[in-house]
Amino acid sequence: MRIRHHVNPRGAHFARFRGERPPAALDRPIEIEIGCADARFLFERAALEPDRLYVGLEIREDLVDLVNARARRANAPVHAVFCHAQLHLAEVFAPASVARVFVNFPDPWFKRRHRPRRMVDAALADAIACVAALDADVFVQTDVWEIALEAMSAFERDGRFESRAGEWSFWRGGNPYGVRSWREQHVEESGGASWRLRYRVTG
Repeated sequence: MRIRHHVNPRGAHFARFRGERPPAALDRPIEIEIGCADARFLFERAALEPDRLYVGLEIREDLVDLVNARARRANAPVHAVFCHAQLHLAEVFAPASVARVFVNFPDPWFKRRHRPRRMVDAALADAIACVAALDADVFVQTDVWEIALEAMSAFERDGRFESRAGEWSFWRGGNPYGVRSWREQHVEESGGASWRLRYRVTG
């Protein structure tokens, strides 16, 4: 199956939520990855801690179908949802229900005319705050300096997040979750730099 690498998230096609909501968590903590692609990261998290529910949010519908088919075959606690994260988080999750949020190396959209398509902004921070539980963990990582600064600004300016590294500071403790995303692994093996942000939801 041919999967598009990028889609325009500002297209009218994505404005209405048309995805399939995840199954009930049954008192299990919920971890979500925003922009999960093939959800390799979530499948590895599920293998490490299978007592949680792992939900990937993805704007490419074909990838959502592939992830869910794989999860059924493997009987893994992973579910992908076709949605626009900035718009639909509150339609996918109940308030204060998410224990951990990952944003792993979001698309940089380097061209100036494409910058409005970038995912990590004040709207996304607001959407995360609305569904995250108190003390929920939010972890963002990127290998693009400008994206790192934009993400920091979005979360620091929202009073519902507290940086675990200190105000306006990057997280220097590496990746503490036991698995790496594909892009993270590639950057590390090629000697590149990554910038990480880690926040606690305070309200």
